[in-house]
Amino acid sequence: MSAPTLAGLLESFFRQRLVAQRNASPATVESYRDALRLLVRFVAQRAGRSPCSLGVIDFDRDVVLDFLDQLERQRRNGVRTRNARLTAIRSFFRHVAASDPAAIAVAQRVLSIPTKRTTSTTPRHLSAPDLAALLNAPDRQTVQGRRDHALLLFLVRTGARVSEAIAVDAADLRLDPPHQALLRGKGRKQRLVPLAADLSRILRALCFSGALFVTHPAARS
Repeated sequence: MSAPTLAGLLESFFRQRLVAQRNASPATVESYRDALRLLVRFVAQRAGRSPCSLGVIDFDRDVVLDFLDQLERQRRNGVRTRNARLTAIRSFFRHVAASDPAAIAVAQRVLSIPTKRTTSTTPRHLSAPDLAALLNAPDRQTVQGRRDHALLLFLVRTGARVSEAIAVDAADLRLDPPHQALLRGKGRKQRLVPLAADLSRILRALCFSGALFVTHPAARS
């Protein structure tokens, strides 16, 4: 039985490991695909060969480290982005180790690459006047202004991430007591958050079918 090819390992990683086994979200699959596409292109350019001619042996620890350094130096990626790319690469090489015993040594060397430490800053909050100015900025005489005001108020009152808020559908809202909204976060995590009565009234007036915080056709006129 022949050893798995790089192309075969990449295909089984995305189709079997990420999608079928881990039930990864589309956002995770897309992020991992971007990271590995960049890595394959980097290795191919470095080796002076086409991506189709590469093998797992071409992706040794030093090559991956050079790729990560290139992300920071040339692409101006921050440490968090660099670490996110490394997470995707590690996940793939865990799959390589499980699928191709002959490549375990290469996989182990890649898996030994450490993440970089990041410096965290204390989040700052808006003052009451700044917050009021922000919420009053949209023109609520227009459909788009009412949508923008509702979105800002939703973010302020619920603490939702922007990605969570814009994914909310009308079906995710309970606008009668107890007022609640269902948020879907990273990794398919879900949580219920309470809604203030005044926010519920604003959302009820805004509700259309499907996604909630979208540009309504009337706002484009």
